[in-house]
Amino acid sequence: MNAASPIGVYDSGVGGLSVLREIRRELPDEALMYVADSGHAPYGDRPPEFIHARASAITAFLVGQGVKAVVVACNTVTGVAVEALRRQFSLPIVAIEPAVKPASARTRTGVVGVMATSVTLSSANLLRLVGQYRPPGGVAMQACPGLVEQVENGDLSGADTRALVERYVKPLLDAGADTIVLGCTHYAFLSPLVEAMVGPSVAVIDPAPAVARELRRRLTESSLLAPGGRLPSVRFFSSGAPDRARAVITQLWGQPVDVEPLST
Repeated sequence: MNAASPIGVYDSGVGGLSVLREIRRELPDEALMYVADSGHAPYGDRPPEFIHARASAITAFLVGQGVKAVVVACNTVTGVAVEALRRQFSLPIVAIEPAVKPASARTRTGVVGVMATSVTLSSANLLRLVGQYRPPGGVAMQACPGLVEQVENGDLSGADTRALVERYVKPLLDAGADTIVLGCTHYAFLSPLVEAMVGPSVAVIDPAPAVARELRRRLTESSLLAPGGRLPSVRFFSSGAPDRARAVITQLWGQPVDVEPLST
């Protein structure tokens, strides 16, 4: 492991591409490896033991590929398994989490809404964040079953996706939320739809840029920033059907990609 080694990024599926996108903007010289566990997505209603096992296996795979750091681009994994990963592996592990702190600082009505999976909403990590940064009007939490599957299928604006987003946004607006946190990386690809529905008076917060900044800080601290002037590479792996994975990742990444099979 050295400064020229790649960074590994992992999600339950393709949602973490929203984090990978921000990492590429923040750290344009870094080589990247992305693992989409789409063959086992969604994680949102999986038991903790399953999530622990998948997170450990995929992190071990990335370590075996020689990465210098791992980014957990899945709120569900962060909430359930990231502390165990940090005990198990010695390299830097940066994890995404719902942006409750900045949302609480930004709200005017005093009510923050969080859209997330059921497992994330019940996780000790989110409950800690809410307890520590709870705004005056409280945090309205909304489980969003079905949204991950829509993004995994590449349906970002169809009638079914719009209907689901409207169903999940309405209770948050009814509760008085003027700031909505996207608590799942898949939802970042639906942010244009969410923003159109809530209007300009409601802020929609994606924590991915903060993850990229924290990754830069950790790499700088460890003297692991890549040297400049390189032509950085990106490798994609998926446990899902290869042709489907290639089509969806190409759509969301914005350019044609090759996707290698993940057998872990």
